Amino acid sequence: CLIICAVIFIIGLFKKIPPVEMFMTSVGLAVAAIPEGLPAIVTIVLSIGVTKMAKKNSIIRKLPAVETLGGARVICSDKTGTLTQNKMTVVEMYGLGANEDKILELSSMCTDSEIEIKEGKYISTGEATEVAIVNEALNRSINKYELYRTRERIKDIPFDSARKMMSTVHKDGSGYLVITKGAPDVLLKKCSRYFDGNRELTIDTNTIKHIEQNNSKMAERALRVIAVAYKKIDNISQVNEENLTFLGLIGMIDPPREGVKEAVATCRRAGIKTVMITGDHIETAKAIAKELGILKTADLAITGQELSKIPQNILERDIMRYSVFARVSPEDKVRIVKAFQSTGAVVAMTGDGVNDAPALKTADVSVAMGSVGSDVAIEAADIALLGDDIGKIPYLKKLSNSTLFTIKANIAISMTINAVAIICSVLGLLNPVTGAIVHNAGSCLVVLNAALLYDRKFDKSIKKIDTENMEHSHY
Repeated sequence: CLIICAVIFIIGLFKKIPPVEMFMTSVGLAVAAIPEGLPAIVTIVLSIGVTKMAKKNSIIRKLPAVETLGGARVICSDKTGTLTQNKMTVVEMYGLGANEDKILELSSMCTDSEIEIKEGKYISTGEATEVAIVNEALNRSINKYELYRTRERIKDIPFDSARKMMSTVHKDGSGYLVITKGAPDVLLKKCSRYFDGNRELTIDTNTIKHIEQNNSKMAERALRVIAVAYKKIDNISQVNEENLTFLGLIGMIDPPREGVKEAVATCRRAGIKTVMITGDHIETAKAIAKELGILKTADLAITGQELSKIPQNILERDIMRYSVFARVSPEDKVRIVKAFQSTGAVVAMTGDGVNDAPALKTADVSVAMGSVGSDVAIEAADIALLGDDIGKIPYLKKLSNSTLFTIKANIAISMTINAVAIICSVLGLLNPVTGAIVHNAGSCLVVLNAALLYDRKFDKSIKKIDTENMEHSHY
């Protein structure tokens, strides 16, 4: 249309029409060429898309995300609560002589979960890992509140992602008992002794190696492993997390969410790389990633400690080789997202916890779990999945692609109608009034076509996804 206006301006100059008059005429024609229905097209298409996804429990909080998601080439996802159900169950325990009840007694005392009575049965509520521990203790008639009667809880050192452990302090006769639970690889470094079931013994290299081997065996079976330790002190001023006595390990299973494996496969077929980012042990992360199809033979896995030793320029060069990041901090997650962005890829981030919020903010488009997700994560995200179904992401991507296709197609149609109307008006085939009517009628038809075309395009895309998933699940 702009070329046509430029040609008309030049023709007017050759016909000795004053340049100012021809310039004003050309500008008027250029303005007329702009699709009047463009704002309506964008609004209608986005509204239809938002409505459709709302019916599937996917709330788009920021409309630009609808467009951005269509270009996503990397999806970075938190594991616990996003790829997995965040419904943990204790399935295994290990101790160097300490019985399981002893491990459960101390570990349940070192929790912040609450115990409620529902339908005449004790049930624990709170963070998933602690709930699993307390529920297993309750199944064995171990109630932490009853234990608090003789060992009152008087102080605690809350968990944080940097320390990867938490501690509670209890009154114990004339002294105090410090109980600590956390990541085994971190907690073992704090232990100088271990409990063999009868007495405390000095921990040596062979004992540590034996504990680490059992930790790895649990992790390789996709279990989340928590270590439990303690120490007795005489004075409250001596409270710290050093020189602990190792007690045992607790292994919990957290099953993958239904539909995640199929969603990962759909993304892979579409050329989208899915990446797992988690605070869990690397062996646990690798086991889950392999089960979901995220970690393939040629892909690499790395820990946060190893990541910290890699210069940023090297990380950006090799980032596409990694599919699993384990034992990472919130700062590491931001660094990982930025490294993927440095390749020119549009990066999507999914998560549910407070520690995911910085990465959710950094990503080009972010998705939070709306039901189990924290308020901080939801506030930081562009899209909230109310059903916590990450399998909806392929649908969201198709929504984005359908939106872009519809907007572009109808802009092209509108520009074509306007160009034809301009040419016909210049050649005298249409008088100004008729040209205006054709111009406005064309805009109305384009808006109507946008709604109908988008509806058909989106429904066809969704049916294609369902067909592909059924075929691949069959094989």
